[in-house]
Amino acid sequence: MAVAFTLIVFLGAVGGILTFVVQQFIDGLPDLTRHGTTTVRSVEHWLIHGAPHLTQTQINHVTNNIAPTIRRNQDKITSGAITTAGAITTTATAGVLLLFLMIFFLFGGGRVWQFTTRLIPVGSRPRVLQAGRAGFGTLVGYVRATVAVALVDAIGIGTGLAILQVPLALPLASLVFIGAFVRIVGALATGGLAVLVALITKGWIAAVIALAVVVAVMQIESHVLQPFLLGRSVRLHPVAVVLGIAAGVVSAGIIGGLLAVPLIAFLNTAVRSMHTQTTGTAARHD
Repeated sequence: MAVAFTLIVFLGAVGGILTFVVQQFIDGLPDLTRHGTTTVRSVEHWLIHGAPHLTQTQINHVTNNIAPTIRRNQDKITSGAITTAGAITTTATAGVLLLFLMIFFLFGGGRVWQFTTRLIPVGSRPRVLQAGRAGFGTLVGYVRATVAVALVDAIGIGTGLAILQVPLALPLASLVFIGAFVRIVGALATGGLAVLVALITKGWIAAVIALAVVVAVMQIESHVLQPFLLGRSVRLHPVAVVLGIAAGVVSAGIIGGLLAVPLIAFLNTAVRSMHTQTTGTAARHD
């Protein structure tokens, strides 16, 4: 019952948030397009009458070259769309497999790990068993802290966008919440999208303020929330985080990028536990 309840709540929350974000973006796309057209005209006016002092002929030359460029690269764009569709199919398949494994790991993960440690020599088996338990404890704390941090990021950035009266503030905040589960990269990408929407709809002043809000929230996350919620034992160097996410995305796509940092945190604690136990055993023998 506990496993079923956890999965239903998890899938319902993720599915509900994604559905809400997509539906809101679809409903707000016409208004966003209208604002984008106005922004492009303003930029064009500034390029002609402002500091660059470009001519209308130069601007028309650039815009007229866009359509032929798209036509020349149509095959590449089409193949890219097919590749994206294939990646979506692969991701969906991996998601089903992940869900299947999640059910059994939630139901009997402890017994699975205890059985797996039988492959380890008897003398080292207790240390490996303890290291795995310590790593799992770190993983649980990491997930809880990440949910809290993602919620704070979404509330902070969403509140800033709402105060600036940026359209789609609530779906953008929901997107920030989901993106925050991918450390550093996810929050930065979704925050950048929020700044871009502010630039298109409200102008560069609102975009600068939105950028300041995103940077402030990221600073609070890095220097206050992460150390307070995760503690020193789970703190990872930003280089390890970025390289881990890059390796995860290259090897397993979106799912790999999402799971890379939790895996690194698990291994970090497990290795530290093994080292501590080995050092303590050696000290007792001495």
